[in-house]
Amino acid sequence: MDTKDHINLKRRLTLKSAGAGLAGLAIGYPDISNAQGTYPNKPIRLVIPFAPGGTLDVAMRPLCQQLLTFLGQPVYLDNRAGANGVIGAEYVANAPSDGYTLIATSASFALNASLYKNLKYDVLTDFTPISAVMQGVGFVVIVNNNVPANTLQELIALGKKSGNTYTYSSPGIGNTIHIASEIFNQKAGTNFMHVPYKGSAPSLNAIVSGEAQIGIMPPGIVMPFIRSGQLRALAFTGKKRLPDLPDVPTMAEAGVADFVFEGTWMAILGPKALPQPIVNRLYQAITQSIQQPALKQAWASNASGYVAEGNSPAEFAKQLKDDVRRYGEIMRKIGIQAS
Repeated sequence: MDTKDHINLKRRLTLKSAGAGLAGLAIGYPDISNAQGTYPNKPIRLVIPFAPGGTLDVAMRPLCQQLLTFLGQPVYLDNRAGANGVIGAEYVANAPSDGYTLIATSASFALNASLYKNLKYDVLTDFTPISAVMQGVGFVVIVNNNVPANTLQELIALGKKSGNTYTYSSPGIGNTIHIASEIFNQKAGTNFMHVPYKGSAPSLNAIVSGEAQIGIMPPGIVMPFIRSGQLRALAFTGKKRLPDLPDVPTMAEAGVADFVFEGTWMAILGPKALPQPIVNRLYQAITQSIQQPALKQAWASNASGYVAEGNSPAEFAKQLKDDVRRYGEIMRKIGIQAS
């Protein structure tokens, strides 16, 4: 073998050795680019951090059915209720950043940053915003038939009486329903007592059964009970009347000035550092799903008080950051303390 042939053989052996080394690296570390290119190739878990039957749960089920069409894989709900959504959020914060574990949550997610001193995750840095799929337009003030009030002013008069024992329910401490109810207490000068439950459905059931008497809740979950006569709607917290309840006045029309509460949403996030191609894939599927007539019809029937949004990951990231600050200020002002 002459010198030239020896050099060429050595070069080929060196390149082959380098290729084997790179192959070894590929075995040790998954090919992320390929995984993203085929995403998703198995079912996706969508964690709901509240009990089944609440507004969020009811809204996400038909969305999951549409996402199957555009993602080609099932998206199934996993209810992990407790601590105002903290238990479910902590689970997702610790999940792999592969797009197969996501969370669908509400604006209480932003509130928890101010409510709990010792959260084991950071609301803004331990999650990847994907989209706020729906935005709220207001809550309904409801009472059961044991409450002798047919108007908001009659309810306020009851709440100002000394020794009144009327209670209002909420899905927990520090959520948007709790905040709206305490703002009402302050603006109306009432002293209705707060009773927290583990989710919207148990909270609503308490009012229907008479365990609690009053609620300020999303229209979607209370509408069937209003229509059946089990609950009475006294006012709506949005800027204008709700089309589904045209005879129910706004808070201003009912005599409580400067009371507008619309700031709630339903959104989907992933764990931190979710690769951008996966974020884009999920966002595209969400926006496609929102346009489908079947989903629009389901939301019109079961998610009254919300409008479809589908804002971009960047838009939702800004909204989330703004809400963490805004709700923190509101909670300090009305005296809801962190724990």
